[in-house]
Amino acid sequence: MRHVIKEFDLQLDELHNDSTTISFFGAYADAGEPGEQRGRPTPAITYGHSKDHRPDLKQLLYILTITEDGGVPVYFTTKSGNTVDDQTHQETWDLLRELVGNPDFLYIADCKLATMDNMRYIARKGGRFISVLPATRKEDTEFRQRLREHPQETAWTWLYDIRNEDDEEEIVDRLSIWPRETLTSDGYRLWWFHSTRKAQRDEAARLKKIDRALGELNDLRRRMRGPRSRFRERPQVQEAVKAVLDGLEVRGWLRVGIQQWCAEDYRQATRGRPGKDTKYVKSEKLSYDLEWEIDTEALDLERAGDGVFPLVTNVREFSAKDTLQAYKRQPVIEKRFSQLKTDFEVAPVYLKNVSRIQAMLCVYFFAMLVQALLERELRGAMQAAGKDSLPLYPEGRACKRPTTRRVIDVFEPVQRHWLTDRRRTETLVTDLSRLQRRILRLLKMNPKDYGR
Repeated sequence: MRHVIKEFDLQLDELHNDSTTISFFGAYADAGEPGEQRGRPTPAITYGHSKDHRPDLKQLLYILTITEDGGVPVYFTTKSGNTVDDQTHQETWDLLRELVGNPDFLYIADCKLATMDNMRYIARKGGRFISVLPATRKEDTEFRQRLREHPQETAWTWLYDIRNEDDEEEIVDRLSIWPRETLTSDGYRLWWFHSTRKAQRDEAARLKKIDRALGELNDLRRRMRGPRSRFRERPQVQEAVKAVLDGLEVRGWLRVGIQQWCAEDYRQATRGRPGKDTKYVKSEKLSYDLEWEIDTEALDLERAGDGVFPLVTNVREFSAKDTLQAYKRQPVIEKRFSQLKTDFEVAPVYLKNVSRIQAMLCVYFFAMLVQALLERELRGAMQAAGKDSLPLYPEGRACKRPTTRRVIDVFEPVQRHWLTDRRRTETLVTDLSRLQRRILRLLKMNPKDYGR
């Protein structure tokens, strides 16, 4: 990595960290616990919080750090599948400090970074960080309660708009700030922001949860009213309702009532064909039903917090806008994870030995590194040459941010053949198109030498 940093002059003043999970199909019984191979520790392939939404599969935690300068990967590691993210940041930050050569880089990560121990550790060693304040913190609870109870006292101040690249008139997201800077209980700067796009997503996610909950309640009600219902006692029904509401986190938005009545049934006391002297025995059976309604008042109060997110930092020289824009560059790392799982198809993994799996993931890291460097070099060359786009899409449509995948597709038809006789070998390469030559020149390569 030091060679790559020097060769391509990578800027390491801002680094972004995040993690994802790599799922595994199979038992992996021999890898259920952390171990050691050839003097090096190996992680456990085991169950944990799945970021792929596959809790039925075992997994490894894949931790990646990239630069703001082109989104180039500079460090990765793997941890056991049940490792919590907040336990990985101190080790990662120490290694990055060694790589950078000083602690004065900006370290940006999600809310798992913002524990008291992690922030204190980085701050005491001279580091700088930006993160999202976790929803479990008292400051978050108090501010959102204030939004619900006193919305008129919370006036948002416009910061800037994000517009559609293809249509400058369309505002994709409007970002605002609560103008009062505050401090967390441990003394770090705290800003509150509002995003219109996030507000729409929060609303859509809440409605989706409610819709799923109503579907599960209907299914539960059908099973309760069926002829072979196993719900014989009220506590069973209460536990089933609780599982639905808590599992989908909709308890505050749905009011569910349990109805109970006694159903009477008469059966013959003895076997045989019934007659005028047949005796019947009365039996009673408790039956249950559900009724529910959506708490619209609670939903209105919940909407007051839609689109709101707090950022915490120890960087004193940054304004609120600087802090927000730095954090807004965090999604680039999600693009790397997407490429890892789609373009590279990291799963399924057919290896069983953990050290070999780690080695294979290292190869994927190098592939991502080369991919990111190619994109960075090409986009930088376009900017230096004053070119806004390249016709990389089908039908020659413009591409403003070329990706390695598109570049490889452009060069895929090129073929190379060797014609050999007794005295010499001649290399024959497909004639390059105008677009192919143009890309090679931007990358400071001579088209005449390509393929030879």
